[in-house]
Amino acid sequence: MGFDHTRILATSLLCHTRGLLFGTRMSEEVRILDVKGLNCPMPLLKAKKTLNEMQALECLKVFATDPGSVRDFEVFARQSGNTLLESGQQDGAYVYLIQKKA
Repeated sequence: MGFDHTRILATSLLCHTRGLLFGTRMSEEVRILDVKGLNCPMPLLKAKKTLNEMQALECLKVFATDPGSVRDFEVFARQSGNTLLESGQQDGAYVYLIQKKA
């Protein structure tokens, strides 16, 4: 399965535009994390590890197949202060776009 480069570009622009709207520095790159096939709590743990390695306001796009990840990522974003910009399904996977807090 390949990545939908058009969607990734649109996502990059979304992250960049949000940075411009809020007057903050924003990276145009979106880091991709594929955790398909992993079960709870691994998708969230790997996302947290990746976010810890990222700079403030960078975006992370996560692809997961664990149905429990829907609630996990919503709660994580609320509790951590990171922003869940998008949450949905694409090509049989759950997809999350998270912006690291400032």
